[in-house]
Amino acid sequence: MVDFDRLVSRHKDAIYRQMIRTCGNREDAEDVLVEALLAAYRHADQLRDEGAFRGWVSTIGRRVCGHVRKKESIREILLVDDMEAYLDPTDDAHSMAERDQLETCVKGALGELSDIYRVVYELRDLDGKSNEETAESLGLSVPAVKSRLHRARSMVREALDRSVCREAFSEGATQV
Repeated sequence: MVDFDRLVSRHKDAIYRQMIRTCGNREDAEDVLVEALLAAYRHADQLRDEGAFRGWVSTIGRRVCGHVRKKESIREILLVDDMEAYLDPTDDAHSMAERDQLETCVKGALGELSDIYRVVYELRDLDGKSNEETAESLGLSVPAVKSRLHRARSMVREALDRSVCREAFSEGATQV
C-alpha cells in the first residue's frame, strides 16, 4: 500500500508548477491539481512504484488540463448574453437554427442552477472574474467560490448531458 499523503506532500509543489506551465494560469492549475490528486487518490491501488507518483499524477493533470482547455474553447458558446457577437451574418439558415437551439439548451442548463451556484458560475465563467474578485463581490471565501464553481460546472454538464439538447450541444461546440 502506498503512503498517499506522504507522496502528495513531497510532490505537490512540483506537480503544481508543471500544471501552471501546462494550463497557462494559476487558477486553472489549482483546479487541475485538485482534480488530478482526487483521481490519483481514487486509483491509488493501481500505483505499484512510488517513484512513478509524480509522473503519474502529472499525466493525469495534463489530461484534466486538456479537458479544461476544451471547455474553455466552448466558453464562447456559454456566453449567452453575448451570443450575437459570434453569429456570422453569412451563416446559412441551418447554422443559425443550430446556434439558436444551442443557446436555448445552455440557457436551460443555467436555469436549473440554484442561485448560490448560478451567481458564482456567471461571475467566474461568463463574466470572466477571478476567484478573488468573485469571493469579494459575494462576501465568500476563495475556497467557497472554488467549491461552488466546481459544483456549478458539474451541474451544467449534467444538465446538458441529460437534456434533449445533448446532440446539438456536442455538434455546436465543434462548429464554433
